[in-house]
Amino acid sequence: MRPDEAIYIPWVLWALSWTIAAAWANRTVNRPTTGSQMLYRLITIVGFFLLLAYVARRVPGWHVQPVFQLAPIWSLADGIKWAMVGVASLGFLFCWWARIYLGALWSGSVTRKEGHRVVDTGPYAIVRHPIYTGIIIAALATMAIRGTAVAVAGATLIIAGYWIKSRLEERFLRNELGAEAYDAYARKTAMLVPFVKL
Repeated sequence: MRPDEAIYIPWVLWALSWTIAAAWANRTVNRPTTGSQMLYRLITIVGFFLLLAYVARRVPGWHVQPVFQLAPIWSLADGIKWAMVGVASLGFLFCWWARIYLGALWSGSVTRKEGHRVVDTGPYAIVRHPIYTGIIIAALATMAIRGTAVAVAGATLIIAGYWIKSRLEERFLRNELGAEAYDAYARKTAMLVPFVKL
């Protein structure tokens, strides 16, 4: 197996485990309108498709071939590509640390859960949205391996989608949990990139 194929292993493991763990959450008390969440959902779905879209094709050795047959913008040595598989895996481990730390307050969409409060310790002391940060790290590592304009576009859309989602989530939680508590947290903790206050 080559790193170009191995990069899909952490993505699939994360997606399957994340789907199963979705049942572990408190009851939703409130959420923004569905329409206000459509933009970030559309952008991230297109981004994931562009970054990850591959089809299985019968070729010697059963290798997968990309949907988009574009010449790469850059090409990395296999050792660096394997390192990027490791970086993507670390990104997903960061996601899981945040997910476990958040516990039953987690939701796949922007919501306020029963018993919701500002969580500002553990991974949430590093960045306000560590789950999104972990996914962005994995997306950037995957983009580095793929090295195509389509992969760059996909990673860019994923970053934009999670930035839009984080801004919506912060406006919503500031209103739901109290501006004073949330603003105090936002003043001391970076949004998506450690040490970069936005």
